[in-house]
Amino acid sequence: MKILSKKSLVSVPGSKVTQIVLSSPDIAAKALPGEFVVIMADKKGERVPLTIVNADKKNGTVTLIFQEAGLSTTLLGKMNVGDSLYAMVGPLGHATPIKNYGKIILVGGGVGIAEIYPVAAALKDAGNHVTTILGARSKDILILEQELKKASDEFYVATDDGSYGVKGFTTDLLRERLSKGSYDVVYAVGPIPMMKKVTAVTKEFNVKTVVSLNALMVDGTGMCGGCRVTIGGQVKFTCVDGPEFDGQLVDWNELEKRNKVYFGKEKHVCELDKVAK
Repeated sequence: MKILSKKSLVSVPGSKVTQIVLSSPDIAAKALPGEFVVIMADKKGERVPLTIVNADKKNGTVTLIFQEAGLSTTLLGKMNVGDSLYAMVGPLGHATPIKNYGKIILVGGGVGIAEIYPVAAALKDAGNHVTTILGARSKDILILEQELKKASDEFYVATDDGSYGVKGFTTDLLRERLSKGSYDVVYAVGPIPMMKKVTAVTKEFNVKTVVSLNALMVDGTGMCGGCRVTIGGQVKFTCVDGPEFDGQLVDWNELEKRNKVYFGKEKHVCELDKVAK
């Protein structure tokens, strides 16, 4: 689990996104699009779930992309090439069902863009017509643009401030696409408010919608129940039953509340860490 390469994708005030390539032949040999790993930067760090962005079976490497949001991801961001993770387990979760659905729209927001990339590439290879819509607050924090362009038949970008692409939101572009043509599936990954709005739009057009949820995880193997979500009135665990679910069945209000449980504590720990420096 040695870090073979490290690349800064975004480094602006309030947002740091990094890509690392790790040596992990066993995980690389089995990983499929949509699956994830759980990592620990060191023995004091928490378990952090990260989507497998790329698995190179030939070279035995796994590519991960993460945003520094709390103490554990900040510790990961401090690691350098040659350092080794304390632990990494995977691949976990259910892989994305890949087949020729027909016409698909993939919607990615923020660091969720990293999660749609392997899915987009696999769906394109399966013969689908892939339309990709990416969203970010500004051009400076948009990631994997060129990679996703190659995996797409149509490609669109929306930024909150209008610094790149269309000024507005991913849902604006999504509504425009759906109103102009027929699509078979919409696949969305990003901040919870974005995915919630995506499902509201697709419900109007009666389009099947798949979302990859970022519920809080502790164990990652179904033992703790920390990542439980309500899907169609039934309790599911994101780590073993997901991470992908029918977006129309997700209890979004519950998910939003559960994901805010530790915001105060994470902020406090990060502030203490800054003072210690």
